[in-house]
Amino acid sequence: MIEARALWTDQERFLGEASSGHAMVVDAGAEKSANSPIELVLIALCACTGSDVVGILRKKREPFTSLEVRASGERTADFPQVYTSIRLTYRVAGNVTHKGMEDAVRLSKEKYCSVSAMLEKTAMIEFVIEYAG
Repeated sequence: MIEARALWTDQERFLGEASSGHAMVVDAGAEKSANSPIELVLIALCACTGSDVVGILRKKREPFTSLEVRASGERTADFPQVYTSIRLTYRVAGNVTHKGMEDAVRLSKEKYCSVSAMLEKTAMIEFVIEYAG
């Protein structure tokens, strides 16, 4: 079981910590001193799918040298302002085959990424792959 907690520090800031024992500041206020909770959702999505893609590319022995995953999301105007659409951009460098990269992204989206699976309950997630030279 994974556990997490958020300890209020001041203003709208919290110190968040999970079972791993690592802490981070979260700021839900208007004047941001840290990432907001909703920003952390997109960061979690990027890290989750990125981790999947790296693992799959390694397993397929695809010689990538870098991977960056970016996300942009649209939210509803009304509360609770959930994400309705998310665009993921995977930028990969190295001598990676297009099929290898496409397969890795598809497997992450359809099978492995738990954050993506949760977000797809409210948001349409699309992706694009960019190949760096």
